[in-house]
Amino acid sequence: MSYIMVVATCKRMEEAEAIASGAVEQGLAACVQLSPITSWYTWKGKTCHESEIRLVMKTRHHLYNALEAFILERHPYEVPQIVQIPIEKGYGPFLDWIDETTGKKGA
Repeated sequence: MSYIMVVATCKRMEEAEAIASGAVEQGLAACVQLSPITSWYTWKGKTCHESEIRLVMKTRHHLYNALEAFILERHPYEVPQIVQIPIEKGYGPFLDWIDETTGKKGA
């Protein structure tokens, strides 16, 4: 089995919570952690400085496309950050738990 973390950001906690709860409820992610962050970036030629909420989602590799589509359907940003980070190693019982809790809703 191949495991990944998917990282995304949202402007508001309510948006992040809706994505997090929906991804877990639909079996697209085993766990989603939310953290407040500060982002500096360039957008349309301007340097921006914003508070955001980072979502870190643990899931299986084959669920990435479904999770990305789920996020895009609910995300207000024109170009949201959605990136996949491979999990090269992990504690066996934790990875087993990811298997047990994802992919149950037809994903």
